[in-house]
Formats: sequence, C-alpha cells, structure tokens
Amino acid sequence: MAKEPRSDNDQLSFGTAEDIDERAFFAEQPTKPAALQMRQPSDEHYHGHRERLRNRFRDHGDAALADYELLELLLFRLIPRRDTKPIAKALLDRFGSLAAVFGAPTALLQEVKGIGEAVALDIKLISTVAHRTLKSELRGKQVLSSWSSVIQYCHAAMAHETREQFRILFLDKRNALIADEVQGLGTIDHTPVYPREVVKRALELSATALILVHNHPSGDPTPSRADIDMTKMIIDTAKPLGITVHDHIIIGKDGHASLKGLRLI
Repeated sequence: MAKEPRSDNDQLSFGTAEDIDERAFFAEQPTKPAALQMRQPSDEHYHGHRERLRNRFRDHGDAALADYELLELLLFRLIPRRDTKPIAKALLDRFGSLAAVFGAPTALLQEVKGIGEAVALDIKLISTVAHRTLKSELRGKQVLSSWSSVIQYCHAAMAHETREQFRILFLDKRNALIADEVQGLGTIDHTPVYPREVVKRALELSATALILVHNHPSGDPTPSRADIDMTKMIIDTAKPLGITVHDHIIIGKDGHASLKGLRLI
C-alpha cells in the first residue's frame, strides 16, 4: 500500500530535537492581539501597586512613603517592566540608607541584582542634580551665616565616598563662595595635601578666606593628629598672604567634626 506524502507538520514532528528547536526558532509566530501582547500575566501583580504608590505620593507627599517605597517610585521610571520592590529593598539592605544608595559608586550599585550600568548611571545623575541644587543655595551667599547649608552640602557630596577627598571652599572678602574644588583624592585613610598648592590656588581665584573639608570613609569624623598638623601648616602658609582659614570640617557618614569648634585651630 503506497504511503501518503508527509505534510510539513509531519516532517517537523519526526525531525531531530535540534531540527525542531531551529525550526521553532525561525518559524513565524502567530500574531496576538495588541492588548494581549502588551499585558503579560507577570505584570499584573505590581501594576496596581505602582498606581497606589503614585497616588499616595501625590495625595500625601513623601511622608506617606517608606524609604524603599520612594526608591521604588524612582525605579519605576528606570526599570519599567519589572517589579522594583525587591530591587529597592536590596539596595537599602546593601548600602544601609537612602543617602548611601545615592552616594554609592556606580560599580558597587551594579553589584545589586537588577541594577545594570544604565540604571546605576541614572541614580548617580539624580545624586549629582541634588548636590548641584545644594551647592546653588550657597553661591553668592555669606557662607558663614549659612553654616547649616555648608554642612548639608558637604555631607551630601562627601559622606559616602569610599576614598578620602580633600575639598576647599574658596571665599571672597564678603565670605561669599567663589569656588568649590576637590584638591586631592587619596586612599581609604590618607590624602596628600600640599599647603603651597592650596595657597597658590587661592591667590589665582583672588580668594581671601578658605574652608577646608575632607571626609573619613571609615565613618568616624574624629580628627587625627595628621589632620590637625596639616591644617596648622596651611594656616601658617596662608596667613602672611592675607588669606584666612575659617575652619577645617571632617565629614563622616553620620556626622561631622569642626576643628575650630573643637578648638584645635
């Protein structure tokens, strides 16, 4: 009895596993209605959650949300097709606080599951905008009468750096901010500082006063003997040229120390 010719479906069903995989991969997929393509079952469990969070923020402000929920709201925009609650909680677990998340280096952010390079860079962009906003509050104002703003800005800019950073606020004769510059980057516990270079830059900017700032990545802002000695060297180098050092602030993760406030200078 003659065999009937096999159909395409018969050929596919009797092919090898490798053939099946390849043919299934390249086969034209049936077209689904647009509504079904856009709405996947996995989206449903957090779609309503996102709307509820947005509504709470709109109606009651940030006080109605926990830190992880604020972070979720941000991640909604950066990661639109995933449940971002686990990612937000993982970021806070890894870094300890909302401020530490935004202060973390991009490489460390990417160690958290769900955070790629693009999202890490977006988080750092938001952090930079916040720093610039705080800095703009200082520009043109008498810094000594806005001391809390100075501390807030320095803490936001430096508290979560993983390496020591030596920063100088250059002031004019009215004690208004001329420039804010990072003069040196060091290791986890040391930054080389050269008093002559500090004074030279102050003269270039026509600054008449300085506020020195550096961070302690260990978190403890207690000044070391080296911090005190270096500050006195800068004061002694600057004073004959009519440049005053108002203070040296040391920034830690949870606070700060003022050498002037401690009567160490």
